[in-house]
Amino acid sequence: MIPTGAKLAVLAGDPFKKGLYTIRLQMPDGYHIPAHWHTQTEYVTVISGTFNMGMGDKLDEANGHEMPAGSYAIMPAKMRHYAWTTGDTMIQIHAMGPFDIFYVNAADDPRNKGH
Repeated sequence: MIPTGAKLAVLAGDPFKKGLYTIRLQMPDGYHIPAHWHTQTEYVTVISGTFNMGMGDKLDEANGHEMPAGSYAIMPAKMRHYAWTTGDTMIQIHAMGPFDIFYVNAADDPRNKGH
C-alpha cells in the first residue's frame, strides 16, 4: 500500500479492522509518498527526523511544509496530501480503521506496479 523502502510497525489495534489503531512508519532520507487520501481522519506525530507534507493532487516539494520532530498534524478524511522525508524519519499515525489509501494518480499506487 505504501512505496517500497519504509518499515511499518503496528503498536495497537488492527489497522485493517474497524476501530482505533496506532502505527509507526520509519522512512529513509528522501522517501516520497505521492498524493493520496484516506476515508478516515489521520492524526500524525513526528517522532524523529523531518516529515514534509503538502496538500494537493501532485507531490510538489516547493509547496509543502516542514514538520520537525515533535510536530503534530491532523489530516481530515478525503483531504488530498503528499509527503517526503529529510533525513531518516519516524512518524506515528493513529486513526479509526479500517486503514485505506487511495492514490490520486493510479500509476503511483505500489499495488499496481508490475501488473
